[in-house]
Formats: sequence, C-alpha cells, structure tokens
Amino acid sequence: MTKHPPSPAWATVRLATLALMTGAFAVAPAWSQNYPVTPTQKATATQVAQAGVPLSELAASAPDTYTVKRGDTLWAISGLFLKSAWRWPELWGMNLDDIKNPHLIYPGQALYLDKADGRATLRLRQNASGTAPMETVRLSPSTRYESLANNALPTLKSHLIEPFLAEPLIVEQDGLSRAPRIVATQEGRVLLTRGDRAYARGEGDLALLDEPGSKQKAYRVFRNATPLKDPVTGEVLGFEAQYVGKALLVRGESTQASTDREGRIRDDLVPATIDIVAAKEEIRVGDRLLPEPPQQLLSYIPRAPSGMVEARIVSVYGNAVANAGQNQVVAISRGTRDGVEVGHVMALQKDGTRLIDKTDPARTELKLPDERNGLVMVFRTFERVSYALILEIKDSARVGDRLVNPR
Repeated sequence: MTKHPPSPAWATVRLATLALMTGAFAVAPAWSQNYPVTPTQKATATQVAQAGVPLSELAASAPDTYTVKRGDTLWAISGLFLKSAWRWPELWGMNLDDIKNPHLIYPGQALYLDKADGRATLRLRQNASGTAPMETVRLSPSTRYESLANNALPTLKSHLIEPFLAEPLIVEQDGLSRAPRIVATQEGRVLLTRGDRAYARGEGDLALLDEPGSKQKAYRVFRNATPLKDPVTGEVLGFEAQYVGKALLVRGESTQASTDREGRIRDDLVPATIDIVAAKEEIRVGDRLLPEPPQQLLSYIPRAPSGMVEARIVSVYGNAVANAGQNQVVAISRGTRDGVEVGHVMALQKDGTRLIDKTDPARTELKLPDERNGLVMVFRTFERVSYALILEIKDSARVGDRLVNPR
C-alpha cells in the first residue's frame, strides 16, 4: 500500500541524522520535531520562490528530475542541483509552494527542474490524483520505536559533534579556579579512571550538596585553562578548559560531629563523594568539576552569515595537534558578540605565497592570491570564540588561517 505519515498512536518517526559528509538523513514525517527556520532564511526562500534562481547558479550536472531516496540529505540534494550545497534556502525557495518545511520531504517524492526565461524552479512532480507520489512499502506486524532524543542533531552525524558539545569549554580567567575540586582519592591513588571513587569539595554557592528526591548529579571534570589568543592582535579571547572526564555525585558535602583525644567535641568537614564514570584522560587531585548541562535538542541548519564576517583559526582542538583535516574541530576568533550563530558556514582561505618574480630583472616581490581551502560550520558559540567542524578541505588547516563568508 502507499505509505502516508504514520499515526503517533502506533509508531514513532525515525528522526535520523542529517550527515553532511556521508548523506545519511532519513526524511522525517510532518508530525515530527519542527525544526526552526530563521527569518533571513525564510526571506531568502520567499524571494527565490517568486523568481527562481539563475541557470548559472545550477550545478553543471544538475538533473532534470530526481527521486528522493532513503538516506538522502538536504545538503546532498542541494549540492545535486546547486553549485553551493550550503545555499539550502534557495533550494527550499525553489520548492516553497510544494514544501513548506525543507525537513518534511519524503522518500519517493520526485523533484523536477522547470527552466524558463533563464531561470530555474524546483517542483514536486504530481501524480494523477494531484498529490506527490509516495514510496510504496510492504508493512508487516511488528513494533517499531526510536527515541527522538537519541537523534538530537539533524544536520551532522552525532559521533562527530556530541563529544565536542561536552568537551570544549570557554571560561573567564579565574572561572575554573572557583569551581569545586577533587581533594582526595581512595588509598592515596595518584591517578583516577573510570570506576574509581574520589572526594571533592566546593565553597559557598558551589558546594557539592545533595538534593533530596533528585537523581544523582552529573559533573564534567576539567583541568587547566589555556588562553586562546587572536593570532593577529595577540589579544586573549578566552580560556579553554581541558576536558578529562565525567563524575556522578554519590554523597554531598557535610559536617560530622566527633570527639577528639581530649574529649572535646568538634565538627569535621566531610567532602563530597564522587564516582568517576568516564575518563578521556587520567584524572587527578586538583581537577575541577562543573555541572553537566541539560541535554539540548539542537538543529544545525547550514547557511551563510547574513553579514560580512572575517575570522581566524585560534586553535586546533586536541592535544599537540598543529594541523586540522576533515571532520576535525577548530576554534575561531569570532563569537556571539560578532553575530556568529550556530549553523553559519564559512570558507577557509589559504594565504597566497609571497615570492620573488625571477622573470623580472628588478626582482619584484609578489603575493599570490588567496585561495579557498575548504568549508567549516559553526556548531558551538561563546561570546568571543566559536567552535567549528571542518566539512571539507583541500589542504590541512592551521592556526592563523583566515575564514570569510562563503561567497
């Protein structure tokens, strides 16, 4: 039978990951999570829907028709029809009358290019009944269930981004030094790893206390605070804390009355008890604890910044890493105060080489033009620094490389 959006009473939607690199995105039905579309994207789509796009903006191999398949991504389909895959609002705009939300397209739908007067529009092919054809599937009695919360990143593969949502942290110069700290280990151990127990304490409002009736509190464990400097001005933009693991609070801090050898009653300070539940590196006394933030369902929609943005790579994430390649994370020298948003796509520029014109008797010094080296997408922002994932790259990226608007 023909497949229609299933009823929530008997099934849940597969909200699969939209992977820019591999194209692994299962298109979600209309009653699934409603991903946000920014006013700028909406305005762009509306404008393009009215006029279409110039034929010169189409990819050289853009097909006249295309049938949406399972595993397709908006990124991949956009790149199939347009020269720049990140210009998804134009692809959506070309299809605005038929598809109100770009995330709600189905396997089996046929898209076709309508070319006229030097411009192109993308439409859904209609069947005899006036509705878009849908994929025919054979159903068998069974229970299918998948939690939407497990697919919270609709644009990128979760394994590429999720670690960095927890790991990099930008703090003020003394922000980490005020956080609760590990003060002791069992049996005098120097290093801790997963499964070990330790003891920690905070001060004032940051004391590690129990909350009756609540589940165990989770904490991230950090060490150091490395300054991130603008490679051009040398200005410190923030301090990056080194993530080393996770811990659960077993018992909170307390005081305990006891009697000393002289018979005097005293109140002993008893530190909190924590269990190490994950360790990226070996944890030790002095490492700091910060509360685990609530899980967020984020939608990463690749798009160009609305205004002009120029930034520099200030660090490559990871210990002793000098160069960055595909799917690696870099910190850039612009943040929320500069208008940078999650989902912004920026182009990596490779500085042109300076050389001497040996064909010129005057030995004139030349600088070759800068060339595009790849694309990055911002996925986490702070006030003055952002983290971006390298989506594609020709040559390795390094600290000091420039990032600009992708067009």
